[in-house]
Amino acid sequence: MAIDYQAEIEELRRSFSQIEAVTDVSALKAQIADLTEKSGAPDLWDDPEQAQAVTSKLSHAQSELDRVARMRERIADLGTLYEMALEESETDPDMGAELLSEVDSELERVRSDLSELEIKTLLSGEYDERDAVVTIRSGAGGVDAADWAQMLQRMYLRWAERHGYATKVLDTSYAEEAGIKSTTFEVSAPYAFGTLTVEAGTHRLVRISPFDNQGRRQTSFAAVEVIPLIETTDHIDIPESELKIDVFRSSGPGGQSVNTTDSAVRMTHIPTGIVVSMQDEKSQIQNRAAALRVLQSRLLARRHEEEAAIKKELAGDVKGAWGDQMRSYVLHPYQMVKDLRTGHEVGNTEAVFDGDIDGFIDAGIRWRHGQMFPTG
Repeated sequence: MAIDYQAEIEELRRSFSQIEAVTDVSALKAQIADLTEKSGAPDLWDDPEQAQAVTSKLSHAQSELDRVARMRERIADLGTLYEMALEESETDPDMGAELLSEVDSELERVRSDLSELEIKTLLSGEYDERDAVVTIRSGAGGVDAADWAQMLQRMYLRWAERHGYATKVLDTSYAEEAGIKSTTFEVSAPYAFGTLTVEAGTHRLVRISPFDNQGRRQTSFAAVEVIPLIETTDHIDIPESELKIDVFRSSGPGGQSVNTTDSAVRMTHIPTGIVVSMQDEKSQIQNRAAALRVLQSRLLARRHEEEAAIKKELAGDVKGAWGDQMRSYVLHPYQMVKDLRTGHEVGNTEAVFDGDIDGFIDAGIRWRHGQMFPTG
C-alpha cells in the first residue's frame, strides 16, 4: 500500500503545533533572558551552589528551545524535500525515486524524535525537572530478593550511562550471602525525577533461583523509591533537636570494613522516624552533609504526598492510583518483562537488565498523564 507522504507530513505538523503550544516558547524565551541576566551578575560565583543551579537551568532551557527550533526546521525541510521529489519524478524518475527514499527515511526519524519530544512536554509536575534520588530495597524472597535488588541497581545505572547522565551511589547496605539489602543513588540530568518517578513501585522477578541447590523457581520482590533532589530554595529546615546522628565505619560486601575511621553517618529524623545512612564520602563531615540533603529530599517528598492526599480527599475518589506491584520480570518458564499498568512488554530480558528501559519509561509517562488528564 502506497504511503500518503503529504498526509504523513501534515500529521507531523499538527503534532508539532500541539507540542509547541504546550512548551510555551514565549515563556521559555523569557526564562532564558532572566537566567542570562542572572548568569552575568559579577557576584554570581560568590555562592557556587546557586551559580551552578543558575547555569544548569540556563543550559537546559536553551537546549529545550533549540530542540523545538530544530524540529520546526526539520519538518519544514521534509516538506520541501517531498516537493522536490515530486518535481524530479516528472523529469527524472530515478532521481525522484531516490529523493522519495530520503523522504521515507527522514519521515521515520522525525516521527521518532517528535515522539521523544512529546514525552518531554508531559513532564510538567512541580518537581519533574529536578535531579532524582533513587532508593532500592530488597523485599520478600530472601537471598534472591537481595540479588534482585542489586540487579535493579545495575539496570538503572546502565540506563543512566546509556544516556550520559551522571550518577553517584550514596549508600549501599550489603546482604550477608549475596546482593544488597538497599542502595541509594543520585541521577543528575534535566527531568531525571519526572522521568524516573514512573519506575517507583514494587518490581517482581520470577526465575530459577541460582541459590537453590534443587533448582526450584523463585519469586522475589524489590521496592523502588524515587524522590526529587532538594534545592536550596525549598526551605526544609530541620532543627538539630529533631535529629539523632550515629557514626560508624563504612563496610563493604560481607560486612568487611572498608574504612578505618568512623566516617559513615546514620541520620534519624525523630518526628517521622525517617533514617538515612551515608558512607560514600571520605569524611564524616561530607557524609553528614550528604545525609542531610537526602533527608531533606525525603521530607520534601513526604510534604508533597501529604498535600496531594489532602487534595485527593477534597476532590473525592480518583481512579488511577499506583498499585504496589507495577512490573514483572519473568525468566522462567519463558522470558518476558511486562508493565502491569501500561501493558508494555518485551521479550528481550537481557537488554532490559542492561538498561534498555526507555520503552517502559515512555509508556509509563504517557500512562501517568492519561490518569491525571483523562480524555473522553
